[in-house]
Amino acid sequence: MKEYKAPTIAYKPQRRKVSTRVWRVLLLILADIIALSAASFLALVLDANLDFVSLAKSTYLSNALRFTPLYLVIGIAVFALFKLYNSLWEYASFDEALHILAACVVVDVLSFILMKLFKLKMPMSYHVLNGILLAAMIIAIRFSYRLLRRNWLHTNRGGRRTLLIGAGRSGLITLTDLQASKNADNKIIAIVDDDPSKWGQHLMGVRIVGGRDKILETVKKRSIEEIIIAIPSATNIQRREIIDICRETDCKLRIIPSLIQLSNGEVSISQMRNVQIEDLLGRDSVKVDLSGIMDYVKGRTILVTGGGGSIGSELCRQIAANEPKALLIFDIYENNAYDIQMELKRKYPELKLEALIGSVRDRDRLDAVFEAYHPDYVFHAAAHKHVPLMEVSPNEAIKNNVFGTLNVARAADEYHAKRMLLISTDKAVNPTNVMGASKRICEMIVQTMNNHSETEYVAVRFGNVLGSNGSVIPLFKKQIEQGGPVTVTHRDIIRYFMTIPEAVSLVLQAGAYAKGGEIFVLDMGKPVRIDELARNMIKLSGFEPDVDIHITYTGLRPGEKLFEELLMDEEGMTKTDNELIYIGHPIDVDEKEFTAGLKRLHDLCEKNSPRIRDEVKRIVKTYHEPSKG
Repeated sequence: MKEYKAPTIAYKPQRRKVSTRVWRVLLLILADIIALSAASFLALVLDANLDFVSLAKSTYLSNALRFTPLYLVIGIAVFALFKLYNSLWEYASFDEALHILAACVVVDVLSFILMKLFKLKMPMSYHVLNGILLAAMIIAIRFSYRLLRRNWLHTNRGGRRTLLIGAGRSGLITLTDLQASKNADNKIIAIVDDDPSKWGQHLMGVRIVGGRDKILETVKKRSIEEIIIAIPSATNIQRREIIDICRETDCKLRIIPSLIQLSNGEVSISQMRNVQIEDLLGRDSVKVDLSGIMDYVKGRTILVTGGGGSIGSELCRQIAANEPKALLIFDIYENNAYDIQMELKRKYPELKLEALIGSVRDRDRLDAVFEAYHPDYVFHAAAHKHVPLMEVSPNEAIKNNVFGTLNVARAADEYHAKRMLLISTDKAVNPTNVMGASKRICEMIVQTMNNHSETEYVAVRFGNVLGSNGSVIPLFKKQIEQGGPVTVTHRDIIRYFMTIPEAVSLVLQAGAYAKGGEIFVLDMGKPVRIDELARNMIKLSGFEPDVDIHITYTGLRPGEKLFEELLMDEEGMTKTDNELIYIGHPIDVDEKEFTAGLKRLHDLCEKNSPRIRDEVKRIVKTYHEPSKG
């Protein structure tokens, strides 16, 4: 057997190329040497009143020539100390001009002192003129590159013909970055701003053509292909009004990041995002008194069931930011629990954090968790929520939602938790599906428990949240990415929407208001027609509905109704300090009948009985068959 020999690889050292940056620095030093020499010579000429004959005969010229080598060394050294060779030419600014001016003053003062020491006589006017000329030349060298580069890029760049909306500071940052960037694929053709004092003026060489009423005209007249909205300070209502105008065009829409992120350098224009459906909510973002949240969360042990889900994970994020004593993430799905655990560990390394795997159906597991950690506050977000799936598996909805809630509520009472907050849904109001009816039973459980326990039990009811698992927004996005069709159940179906962080912040604030027994109702803003939502998403993706991507109507799904309600008629509403949070007056529950109904429901669940729906109807009097359409 022959001995194995590794193949010999001949190493050939490659000649390293001189980087572009080195060439730029060398070129800049050469330009500065020329500027230093030219400034000195021109200062002599001007001081001699342009009399070259007398200048040639004077000792000043010979003294200047003798000092020139040292003068050049001083100049380049001082410029290097002032880091004039580390700046990016394309971003030369007013601050850099001041920096250059200071460097030139130092060079001039040092040359004056050294010429005195070497007894090289020169008139004082020479030094003054030399300093002025040197500063002017050095600044001109730096800024001429930026000017030439910007004009060349703007003139010769192809890319999408773009309309910029917003001529404020954010618009200036956007325009500056786009014009300076080699990779930007936008050519700003015109600017729109609602400030009449800016109309007709130019920003970085681009004309401000007028206010928002000029958008459609400019798009048509200038063959605009893309619109960039650079007004981060605008309210959601103002932004939606502008987006609504832009949607009448065929242009792609994009929005810059926040002005603070831009100015802090956290993001760049290259990270501009497409207009998202959140921008079309038609209301301002929800503002929450965080100090009120901190008062009852800080220093407490908090348990979040379903902590890995859409709502649960956001609850964990916002709670973790307010210094709890400990945060317990309880979830049956280990991957989700692990993801939020790792995220929070990175962000809050000092936080006492536990990810606990288990099911709310398992009363023994819950007892073990409560006994080990004794949580002060319990946020119960664990639930089956997918309406059509629960219509097919109604027993599972009851087992998880109803008896999972009952298990958590009993453990909270037995282990003396201060408060339990149930995450409910608008589908609990006059439910037409098992999922909604199960959540109504959950509300009845916490209201009943509140009458017999020192623990405060409350529920918070809200509608759909944007981007949650199983919601319509991710579905539409996926269908659009696949080229359609986009499926809408019914032309007239409407829903309320709120972002996940908004909903959770209101849930936490409702928890601060709670005294026990309340059903808090969140104001979800204006309802959104799902058909219009689908069409908007298609247009915002750069396509034309029913032409590029078709919409198909599939009919209402099992248990689905055309519109959701947030409050039952008999509940009424009471205002809180937050105008987006209301309290529904509790409906009286016959506790004896309710307890007997829960027992019958439990027995039917254990048998996976097909009669489960009938018993749910006996308990939830407002549960009725869904509308057909």
